[in-house]
Amino acid sequence: MKLTIERAALLKALGHVQSVVERRNTIPILSNVLFTAGRESLAFSATDLDMEIIDETPALVDSPGQITAPAHTLYEIVRKLPEGADVSLSFTGEDPRLQVQAGRSRFNLPVLPAGDFPVMSSDGLSGRISVDTTDLMRLIDKTRFAISTEETRYYLNGLYLHTVVEDGVAKLRAVATDGHRLALAEMPAPEGAAGAPGVIVPRKTIQEARRLMDDAGESIDLQVSSQKVRFEFARCGLTSKVIDGSFPDYMRVIPRDNHRTMLVDNALFAAAVDRVATISAEKSRSVKLSVEPGRVILQVRNMETGQATEEVEVDYEGEPFEIGFNARYLLDVTGQIAGETAEFRFADRAAASTVLDPTLVLDPTDAGVQYVLMPLRA
Repeated sequence: MKLTIERAALLKALGHVQSVVERRNTIPILSNVLFTAGRESLAFSATDLDMEIIDETPALVDSPGQITAPAHTLYEIVRKLPEGADVSLSFTGEDPRLQVQAGRSRFNLPVLPAGDFPVMSSDGLSGRISVDTTDLMRLIDKTRFAISTEETRYYLNGLYLHTVVEDGVAKLRAVATDGHRLALAEMPAPEGAAGAPGVIVPRKTIQEARRLMDDAGESIDLQVSSQKVRFEFARCGLTSKVIDGSFPDYMRVIPRDNHRTMLVDNALFAAAVDRVATISAEKSRSVKLSVEPGRVILQVRNMETGQATEEVEVDYEGEPFEIGFNARYLLDVTGQIAGETAEFRFADRAAASTVLDPTLVLDPTDAGVQYVLMPLRA
């Protein structure tokens, strides 16, 4: 194998694939990237056995071939080469190393046989569903913060992508929850999506797919099966196993009868929460909200660090009540509100001074998102 490639193109392709490679691997081949040189292009493949990324970029190929080399080491080498350099990659059976050359810089890297590199099958995947890149980015950005990191409930460690039909309209919906908060975002279902199975896409896959979307074109092709999901970009593809489990019935968690509505300036409210949370206990991060007509009083009491209180004007006309939330969760949700105003809908219990039922948070400028927060004892 012998070829020449622009440093910028090589760096971009390696950047796409090397992030899937774990820093510590008990299987040596998984630390490598597979190079496949064709007639006029170079393909890159990396995998962790659960996910595979393949990228392709033009190259001046003198001799086609395949070989694998350490992904992270090569990425760091290319990153440190001067801009505009032409990089030469060559491997022959006479020297069992990959030779990397750019100007006066020369590196010899250890290799492993291409035949030992695992390839992920794409059998069973559905036909291609073309999704607008901006719309899919929105679904991910509005929901991924709520993906659980607790491994005990593995079925919550991903984003649930599925289609639903409401009032005769098909929608593509993304849902994430960790049991304390829930995020839902939806968009009109693209053509062909209605018959596709719902899948729980792992957190790492969502992170990698979202990163690749920054360099994607106007649309992305999506393929799914009950075992796998595939994202296809212009010259790059990501295939991943999905989480084998049943996502909980999230619709039971979303409150429908919360009639205590509070409208608040989102930026002012988020800043106030952030300030008073400075002295909150690290474990619970609890902030108490005392909601009254025209105002909400935010309060934090900490036996070790003191007390903080701040008042924010709101649009609310009901009975006073108190409710507590984890400050980090409040900030995560307010960080997703695109408009100037956040709408909080609290449980409608006229006789109760303290609310412990789920709270619904909406963005008046985006009807396709919903957030649910479980309160703490105020």
